[in-house]
Amino acid sequence: MDSLTVKLARIGNSRGIRLPAALIRRYGFRDTIKLQPGGDGILLIPTRQSAKMTWEQTAGEMASSSETWEEWETFENDGLASVPWETQKRAARAR
Repeated sequence: MDSLTVKLARIGNSRGIRLPAALIRRYGFRDTIKLQPGGDGILLIPTRQSAKMTWEQTAGEMASSSETWEEWETFENDGLASVPWETQKRAARAR
C-alpha cells in the first residue's frame, strides 16, 4: 500500500486521525494501538489482547490439565487455622 495523507480531526481539545477500514483489517487493529515514536515518524503497532475465558472454559482447562487440584478441595491446608488473631480470640473465649 502506498503512503496515505489523512486529515487531523478535532476530538474535544485533542486531534486524531481516522484510519481507513482496509488498514484496520489488514493490520488487525482492535480497541487499542501501540504508538512507537521514531526518528522519521510514529509506528502504529496492533496490540494483541488475549480473550478472557468464560467460567466454563476455565473449568474445562482445569479439568484437562495434569495438575492435581486436591490442595484446593479443603481449607485445612490454607494456613488459616493458626493465624494469630484466631488464637487470641480462642484464648479470650476460654477465659
